[in-house]
Amino acid sequence: MANERSGRTRQIIQSFEAKALKRRRWDYRLADNLTFIFGSISFLFLNAAFATVWILINEGVIGELSAFDPYPFVMLTTILSLEAIFLTIAVLISQIRQNQTTTLRSELQLQVSLITEKELTKLLKLVRMVLRKQGVDVANDTELEEMIGDIDASYIERKLEEEIIPSKPSLTEKLVEPFTKIETKAGHSNQDAS
Repeated sequence: MANERSGRTRQIIQSFEAKALKRRRWDYRLADNLTFIFGSISFLFLNAAFATVWILINEGVIGELSAFDPYPFVMLTTILSLEAIFLTIAVLISQIRQNQTTTLRSELQLQVSLITEKELTKLLKLVRMVLRKQGVDVANDTELEEMIGDIDASYIERKLEEEIIPSKPSLTEKLVEPFTKIETKAGHSNQDAS
């Protein structure tokens, strides 16, 4: 039974990913495919071979071909720079899509966890009720009472944010701070002079 449920859960997660991949817009699909190709060792070797042949031709090592982009290889640099721009954009588009899928999956997991927590709390209340009907004293079980209490998800979220995101001054505050001190000192000097 447990293995069957575990398999069902894994199947649900896999189908979630499959659905997300099928629902991709054409531009995300293209970016994912380009990222897959550009991220291969074959593409690396292809680029290295292209640059090597280009340099050999333009250095006159391959004698029967005339140089068309002499040192410092401005045209080669331009082509490789444009390639880098397009590669970067494709990777960013692919990462944005993956981030959206991950965010959706995390939100789904949170919602499932909250529903599970409510169901478990209901089960604990039912167990407490059955125990009371059976004459078992559970009034002094503070742990049970604490578990039955509602969880304040927003409180937990705020506490996690406080721990994860320390309250550091922003860059603007850091830049303005020295000037604030100067103004404060100047204000004190003016008051002293009066």
